[in-house]
Amino acid sequence: MRHGIVLFTSDRGVTPAQAARAAEERGFDSFYVPEHTHIPVKREAAHPGTGDATLPDDRYMRTLDPWVCLATAAVVTSRIRLATAVALPAESDPVTLAKTIATLDHLSGGRVTVGAGFGWNTDELADHGVPAGKRRAVLREYVEAMRALWTQEEAAYDGEFVNFGPCWAFPKPVQAHVPLIIGAGGGPKTFGWIARHADGWMTTPGEDDIGGKAAGLREAWGAANRPGAPDIRVLITARPAADDYARWEAAGVAELLWGLPDAPAETVEAYLDRLARRISS
Repeated sequence: MRHGIVLFTSDRGVTPAQAARAAEERGFDSFYVPEHTHIPVKREAAHPGTGDATLPDDRYMRTLDPWVCLATAAVVTSRIRLATAVALPAESDPVTLAKTIATLDHLSGGRVTVGAGFGWNTDELADHGVPAGKRRAVLREYVEAMRALWTQEEAAYDGEFVNFGPCWAFPKPVQAHVPLIIGAGGGPKTFGWIARHADGWMTTPGEDDIGGKAAGLREAWGAANRPGAPDIRVLITARPAADDYARWEAAGVAELLWGLPDAPAETVEAYLDRLARRISS
């Protein structure tokens, strides 16, 4: 299995560039950052971790722009994948976002993976004009439109939420296909969406029965007549037990994602040293 690092970015502590370089130097495969454009003070949406409007971490209010973060990381690295856990494409203009991602992939030598969410914070989505009940449909159209811009010489898209006529949009990504991994709670609706429109699944914090849910995703994958297998990534939120690695491998998990502390660079580097030793033993 691959190993990725997640930095819940903020305007404090280690910078994304410092963390990505340190992760690459220690052999990690991927570097992830999250996205929230803003957090409305008054919200009806419940956080999936707390069950109410309470936020579990004040970094939700302080997250840095993910694509700027990954651009700074690209400059100081050469191998590590540059990813989001998770980005919220529905909160951006899809034409502009397609340009941003294509430019990052071009300048990084083809290292971008888009980890995307549907958006638990429906109040945040509403400020971007996205109806809560339509968020999956909006994301689908945005993904389809961006893929058109990434792959077609003269791209066009005609949908309910995105519409543009034939146009030129360069650069194209270095990768023939920019991977899309959906971070959301595992269930039939999510797995059906992934099987039709994405390349894999990223678990949410505290996800249970990963083996059973991985089997459900593969069943949906087969029903959609997709070749190969979905890319499954597990977000680690507690120190794994001795048999967890074997169970994840048996479930077909491709990558484990490890979080970093919100701390100065020297503390983060020491943590990465310990983590690298632990997972290599």
